[in-house]
Amino acid sequence: MVSFRRKNKEAKEATEAKVEKKPEAPKAAPAKPPTLDDIPELIETMLNEKGEKSAAATKRIYELCDVGHKQNRVPMVCSGKWDVLTPLAKCLTQESGDGRHLACLALNNLSIPTENKRVMALGPASKDVIGGLCKVIAEDKQESYLCCICLMNLSFLEASITSILQHSPVADGKSAVPPLENAESLLRVLEKLLTNSPAVPKSGSGKSEGVRWACGLIKNLAKSEENAALIGKTEIPKCVVENIRATTAPPSRWTSNSLEDFSLFVILNLAQWPVSKEALVRAGAVDVIKPIMAEGDLQGLKATMACAFLDAEWSTFPEQGGPAAKSVAELMTNI
Repeated sequence: MVSFRRKNKEAKEATEAKVEKKPEAPKAAPAKPPTLDDIPELIETMLNEKGEKSAAATKRIYELCDVGHKQNRVPMVCSGKWDVLTPLAKCLTQESGDGRHLACLALNNLSIPTENKRVMALGPASKDVIGGLCKVIAEDKQESYLCCICLMNLSFLEASITSILQHSPVADGKSAVPPLENAESLLRVLEKLLTNSPAVPKSGSGKSEGVRWACGLIKNLAKSEENAALIGKTEIPKCVVENIRATTAPPSRWTSNSLEDFSLFVILNLAQWPVSKEALVRAGAVDVIKPIMAEGDLQGLKATMACAFLDAEWSTFPEQGGPAAKSVAELMTNI
């Protein structure tokens, strides 16, 4: 999981102007660090103000749950004293980049503790939280990757993965629309993110980070058969296979949480379900991943298991499949 510390721009960007010496004005007292007791007032500002005032209050909420204040994260969400999730979700819809960015950072930090995941993904504010995160991704904002990371954090709670992928917003008073039939559903938004990305996105760019963490989110969501059935009816299986096909890095160089690592995990998770394995077969997954089986590390084990699920010919496996049985046993202890 990922936790973020926002750099102090004021300190970094401050410069000394060369002016004639004048009597120094009294220095303003430094801002008092926020405390949990400030939350009601901050929430009021976030809900009723706009622009700089709202962003400043959002920044204070972020500071209360940053890496130096991890002890506040669970009380802020689970104590029942405040609802910080609804105003943070509201900030995601702002046009102001600062407020939106700070809200993403705060939600990311709050999504890390196990206790908070259930409240954020399944509680009263879950529709607003997931809807706000999905909207930022759909609009291709620069914070899209942060929203994918936040949703990925929440999806480590397996009880939440079905409801997360089923997110399919409609206008008030309208009948529910299945995710596959709704262009604004999280499923279709993630599919669009993957299909619209460059064939080889620039490493480290906002687009590449969005695609990478979207694949990490999909890896978790694909663990249920119900979700796999939905994913198998989209272009997502083809996209993750292409991610592996297009990479120039050898599997031995794939780091944990890299685009290739996530993509191979998605293939493995989808391959185990009959409702989604055919989509991988049609995308040519076996031919793409079978060379990876020769690797002696975790990537080789994942490729071996995926090929087994995809009913690859036994002759396809290294050494006529001799080490495959051992590899499968080892894999199950590593995932």
